[in-house]
Amino acid sequence: MSDIAREPARDLRDNKLEQSELAALLLEIWRTPSGWLGSLTSVDHKVVGKRYILTAFAFLVLGGLLAVLMRLQLAGAERKLLSPDLYNQVFTMHGSTMMFLFAVPVMEAFAVYFVPLMVGTRNIAFPRLNAFSYWTFLFGGCFLWIAFLFNVGPDVGWFAYVPLSSLQYNPGKRADVWAQMITFTEVAALAVAVEIVVTVFKQRAVGMTLDRIPVFVWAMLVTSFLVLFAMPSIVVASTSLILDRLVNTHFYDTASGGNVLLWQHLFWFFGHPEVYIIFIPGTGMVSMIIATFAGRPVVGYVIIVLSLIATGFLSFGLWVHHMFTTGLPQLGASMFTASSMLIAVPSGLQIFCWLATLWDGRPVYRTPLLFVLGFFAIFVLGGLSGVMVASVPIDMQVHDTYFVVAHFHYVLIGGAVFPLVGAVYYWFPKITGRMLSERLGRWNFWLAFISFNVAFFPMHILGLMGMPRRVYTYTPEMGWDHLNLLSSAGGAAFAASFALLIANVVLSLRSGALAGDNPWGASTLEWATSSPPPPYNFSRIPVVTHRDPLWAGGGNLPVVAGLSVERREVLLSSIADAEPHTREASPEPSIWPLLTAIATTIFFVGSIFTPWSVVWGTPPIAIALIGWFWPTGSKEDEE
Repeated sequence: MSDIAREPARDLRDNKLEQSELAALLLEIWRTPSGWLGSLTSVDHKVVGKRYILTAFAFLVLGGLLAVLMRLQLAGAERKLLSPDLYNQVFTMHGSTMMFLFAVPVMEAFAVYFVPLMVGTRNIAFPRLNAFSYWTFLFGGCFLWIAFLFNVGPDVGWFAYVPLSSLQYNPGKRADVWAQMITFTEVAALAVAVEIVVTVFKQRAVGMTLDRIPVFVWAMLVTSFLVLFAMPSIVVASTSLILDRLVNTHFYDTASGGNVLLWQHLFWFFGHPEVYIIFIPGTGMVSMIIATFAGRPVVGYVIIVLSLIATGFLSFGLWVHHMFTTGLPQLGASMFTASSMLIAVPSGLQIFCWLATLWDGRPVYRTPLLFVLGFFAIFVLGGLSGVMVASVPIDMQVHDTYFVVAHFHYVLIGGAVFPLVGAVYYWFPKITGRMLSERLGRWNFWLAFISFNVAFFPMHILGLMGMPRRVYTYTPEMGWDHLNLLSSAGGAAFAASFALLIANVVLSLRSGALAGDNPWGASTLEWATSSPPPPYNFSRIPVVTHRDPLWAGGGNLPVVAGLSVERREVLLSSIADAEPHTREASPEPSIWPLLTAIATTIFFVGSIFTPWSVVWGTPPIAIALIGWFWPTGSKEDEE
């Protein structure tokens, strides 16, 4: 394009007035409207990303409190803190909240905030869809928790196996609430996945070729494709369950030709890739943190990227290892055993690359890196137990025991939550402009690392001693008292570590040290702008000439000129080589995504009480979508 030109950043800095005028004009164009109503219309990816992060951590707190309740109930034999019915609700709410309202959304939340910054664009693709996804996620989570407060919380486990979740064995609306919550969260997750894919492929900064994309962006790209291919399976499963319960279809009714194992196949075809939907973003965070604090580019960039892609592909070939006890042909069981062990290879390659990076660098042991080192220890232990349960004879012995609970938490907390907390300490300065306390951070790490192992390692032994999952009590004769008490004490201390994290965040927001633009001396583009970033991210889009642009150019990046200062515009580039292609108008703030989410919520919630909700709920959604897409603005905008 003739009006797109590259010019060195030095010339811009030499002309302070020009730069300040440009910033003022862009601020006026890209800012979120003032007032509470204006905030509801925001389509700024950073505003939406912060809302996603805070909401997901709020659900983490709620789910964590339920975990503490369960551990208090199981701390001793025959305790009566929770009734059997309430325990089933608490158990289900804990798992559903952590898996569907925290783990997946929080990873996508960090992508919503940081991927546009890392690829050097001014906003995420489809920003109104991004706002809609957040409101849908929020309303779905609130729907689940309001139902729980009114004693209509689901009690079928976070996996809702049929026939136990069928109408015959679970009358009432509890299972319907669970199934419809799934619909809310999957609509939100699918929307974000589409946005991330388009942003990465079409809005990268000029020169950011495929081999210069930051590892975290690669991780989120792979994760987004996993979401697109895996989550339709759970949507089909939960919708079929609702239809069985509400309009008397027979997808899972064996008496009428249905099949209860169909649920397990559909659920776990989603459920095992979901583990990697949670884990892969964590590995991207680990790569970013290690490179920064080792002071050198990550070793084996190509190996790490290919390992991420291989993990994504292999994750779709593992789901049947959750079903070894259902009675499988031996050849099928052998194949899924082999694939379950094979997926450890790409993860192991990444770990060797990270260790080589630390070995060849000059690591600075700050709090983010400490959480990464904790991730190494915990995730490797979880991976070893995962290889064990991938073996059919071992799985037949420990299936549905606390050994599997221990493995599950070692993999997900070690593989996702420890990197996530490290990422909070790493990117908090960029989001807020202030540093978290290093002293409190070190206390936070050691309390979390020690208490986690105290809480969950004894569960391996309890499982080998025969303690089954999903039991609300046990008799003294079983001999499980001491280990359960130890596990409960560790769980309480682990919860305290998150209280310490929250305290650190609150204190730092009030009086933390000012961070500056790049306090860690990192190499990627999110650190090339101010902390916190302005609404427009970059006054002029940077040009990338190296995989680590801030290290290679000494902070002096060439830039792209020619985008409008009269309307919101983003620069589109080619998929492979990131050559400038065209300019594209970026949507203005709008209230219609919120109104569409409200209409969708009424449709979803009403449908579990009456089929007429499908009829009467459709027109409001149609009206909201018409308002959303109604053409406005200049003729140039409409073209």
